[in-house]
Amino acid sequence: MNAGMTELLAFALVVIIIVLFLLIGIVRELVPTERGKCYLGIGLGAGVIAFSLKIGLIVFFSLFPGSMPAQFPERVYKRQSVVVSSVVDPGSYTGSVAYTWEVLPGSAPYPLNNPPSPEKIALGKKLFFDKRLSADGSLSCVSCHELSVAKGGGDGHNVAVGINGQQGKRNVPTVINAAFQRHLFWDGRVTSLEEQAKGPLINPIEMGMPSLDSVVDRVKNITEYKILFKQTYVMEPSITINNIVKAIATYERTLITPDSPYDRFVKGDNKALTKKQIRGMALFESMGCILCHSGPNFSSASVFGNYSPYRFFPVIAHTDYELRYELTEDLGLANASMDVRRGIWRVPSLRNVSRTSPYFHNGSVKSLKDAVRIMASVQLAKRLSNKIVDDTSIQWMSSARQLNVSTNLAISDNEVDEIVAFLEALNGELPTAH
Repeated sequence: MNAGMTELLAFALVVIIIVLFLLIGIVRELVPTERGKCYLGIGLGAGVIAFSLKIGLIVFFSLFPGSMPAQFPERVYKRQSVVVSSVVDPGSYTGSVAYTWEVLPGSAPYPLNNPPSPEKIALGKKLFFDKRLSADGSLSCVSCHELSVAKGGGDGHNVAVGINGQQGKRNVPTVINAAFQRHLFWDGRVTSLEEQAKGPLINPIEMGMPSLDSVVDRVKNITEYKILFKQTYVMEPSITINNIVKAIATYERTLITPDSPYDRFVKGDNKALTKKQIRGMALFESMGCILCHSGPNFSSASVFGNYSPYRFFPVIAHTDYELRYELTEDLGLANASMDVRRGIWRVPSLRNVSRTSPYFHNGSVKSLKDAVRIMASVQLAKRLSNKIVDDTSIQWMSSARQLNVSTNLAISDNEVDEIVAFLEALNGELPTAH
């Protein structure tokens, strides 16, 4: 307790004592009977005690300069875990408020400490394609993030494949439009492209370099890089790991696809989407897909807005899909201490999603149609049915004498096709690979 708090407490106690003596004197003068004095004394005593407790609490809380939750990290962690893993009730979306569709900007944001330049982009591209940054010289960044229509910024494998043919545990996220995401990797553990670029370089089953210092030494021993770093970083020409990943991240911020048919449609080109794609777009909204895949980059983990970047997956537990595709073998950001028994994952972007098969964190699903069915079932609690009767529920509430009518409870094969058609409209022209 500091000196100021001690003085405040002493002053409060003095005030309480003075008030107590004054009240006792008033009681003796105004209350004629002994019983009345007793009752009034008890009442006044209780009031003084309550007042004392109040003063004591004020003094106690004033001992902590910050907000009280900040003084209890365990409680803060539990609160954050709820926010992190919060998922809107799948049955709560009514579509009563129209959703505003947005287009992807023509350029990606960049941090103030890493502004772009033509020289830095060129250097970053060279590093991105350079296999010499791997332990055995067999892999580069582009080996796992192929800039082709067939791979869409991923590698097409179920899980990452590194040096010596080693396999990781998770599917490779696309690098395309990653510049618009504020959380990266499937579990969202880093928040910048610069930080993300360090991971694969020293991952023993990816590029396999023994340390970040070894990466720096490797680059320093390549003559052409000495020249390029001097041209790029005029004020700080030294080859450091920070300058290496800044260049790679700057190049990655050019790998965006802002001119998809969807973007042209939202901008005013009414012929950019087919009628089937427009129906799929409407279903994407009415089914509730926008609860997670919102904004210009179709992800609540993007830089657009301040929404929770994480979701439980799967929300609906113990389904056939969960068992068949082993969806909870890996729990992502969740862990045993949280006792959730469901994964917590960053919401991925759906841009170019028809090009990035296979799907989900473990790459267990090959077909986009199957991925849509799974999401409708385990995230939005939709039945998979072509029967109209399964799409509506009518309940009579006798006490209120009202009908409760719920619609959009099922998703049909035709609706799956329409949603997939809309998702294909999110494909943009890929940046030039070479």
